[in-house]
Amino acid sequence: MISRLHRSIPLILLILLASLTFWMTSAVVPPMIMQEDNLDRKPDYIIENLSGVRMDHDRAVQRTFSAKKMLHYLESDITHLEQPYFTNTEPKGPIMRVKAEKAEFTRNGEDIYLTGNVTILRGADKDKVTMLTSFLHLIPDENIAKTDQTVVIARKNTTVNAVGLELDNRTGVIQLLSQVRAIDN
Repeated sequence: MISRLHRSIPLILLILLASLTFWMTSAVVPPMIMQEDNLDRKPDYIIENLSGVRMDHDRAVQRTFSAKKMLHYLESDITHLEQPYFTNTEPKGPIMRVKAEKAEFTRNGEDIYLTGNVTILRGADKDKVTMLTSFLHLIPDENIAKTDQTVVIARKNTTVNAVGLELDNRTGVIQLLSQVRAIDN
């Protein structure tokens, strides 16, 4: 019996050493990052209470924007804005203000997608047109705004309901795409 115990001592020591190594590794090495936790879900930077201006070559302001918070995601190169507010003051068209709950920039701001209580105010006080929708696609360089969602347009005593809108702020043309209904208040 003693000879059997004598032969199993190396096996017992090996099991003890393996257990000690496993325990020390789990105590010293930090836990691995989960597979589902990728860089795309974590912003590479966050900016709060920001504003910006775009000017032309003559230093005239073309557009301004502000937001409560901006988050940029490196892997997808997408920028998210919370409570964005855009103003277009290009001389070729009337002033246009757009606000929403959220916005997403892609392709260096060539396309901006606004969601959540989107409000567009176009023109001066007396000729002001108000447009409300849940989604808006802005193409700032072309001065165009589009939606395929329900939109309510109000001007003076007239309210227009429609599904889908394309607005060219340079020409002033507002094209309503379907289910157009006008109400004179």
